[in-house]
Amino acid sequence: MSQFHWNPETYLDLIRAEVPRFDELQRAAVDAVPFAPDRVLELGMGTGETTRVLLEAYPDAWVIGLDSSPEMVFRLRREYDGVMLARMEDPLPDGPWDLVISVLSIHHLTDQVKQLLFRRVREQARALVIGDVVQAEQQVTPIDPDVDFVDTPEELAEWCDGEVTWRADDLAVVRATYA
Repeated sequence: MSQFHWNPETYLDLIRAEVPRFDELQRAAVDAVPFAPDRVLELGMGTGETTRVLLEAYPDAWVIGLDSSPEMVFRLRREYDGVMLARMEDPLPDGPWDLVISVLSIHHLTDQVKQLLFRRVREQARALVIGDVVQAEQQVTPIDPDVDFVDTPEELAEWCDGEVTWRADDLAVVRATYA
């Protein structure tokens, strides 16, 4: 698993193998964006797949992405200008943001840290979209209890004052609109 998270050259293939509906989740997350955003903050940018799908739908959006992996950030900077080495637990870059989006990253935070993050996002953003692995009767995506802290989609929606807009297997999209 350590290679899974840090090797930018193999990450996308591995995640698609581990999360069979990865591309569907990406599309569902972008489809949940409630309006055309100008300023976007992506949490846990990974290989930039969410940014790519988002920019296809909203080509005028300006995206800043955070990731905690130096290897991922180094690779991403070849394609995107606005990539920062940072953790979701760190202070967010100065807003305001039209949209904060995160796909397959939030589940790495404990419940308390998720709730704190959602409060910080609410203070700086007009909308939040989360696409992530969630608790389900049948877990398709492998979960490591040491680093994966999955919740129900309803818990995520409650914590961010949002709504569940899509679910399939053990994946869900939650959207919150603040302004």
